Amino acid sequence: MVKRVKIYSSESGESLYISLSESTIKAGFPSPAEDHSDLKLDLNKELIKNPSSTFFARVSGESMIDDGVDNGDLLVIDKSVTPFDGALAVCYIDGEFTLKRVKIEKDLIKLIPANSKYKPIEINRESDFQIWGVVRYLIKKM
Repeated sequence: MVKRVKIYSSESGESLYISLSESTIKAGFPSPAEDHSDLKLDLNKELIKNPSSTFFARVSGESMIDDGVDNGDLLVIDKSVTPFDGALAVCYIDGEFTLKRVKIEKDLIKLIPANSKYKPIEINRESDFQIWGVVRYLIKKM
């Protein structure tokens, strides 16, 4: 069965400004927060470095849950980033898309899941394989 993955292109023609606190948020002891801030953050500029090669996709499945990637999370994928050892990447293999860590060895590429229920996928010369894009950001609903 071939999985259908919906890939969404980025639309960065219009800025999207959101208020940004001047102070950082500490993950330790609480500190007083500011009531308001005049700083603005443009999510398009923050998340999309290469608009023509940036796409979004929603995660389907649980093979990467131990890396904190859950079913329904949103990926920001950049096809212009050169794949590297350890990259979280969207790969196309034998007619299906999959999200895995890329393990690049001397003469071998493996796709490594982050869930012990799944086995690594070893890429061989007969595989119809392409690293489609590298995940730059993961957007989660809490």
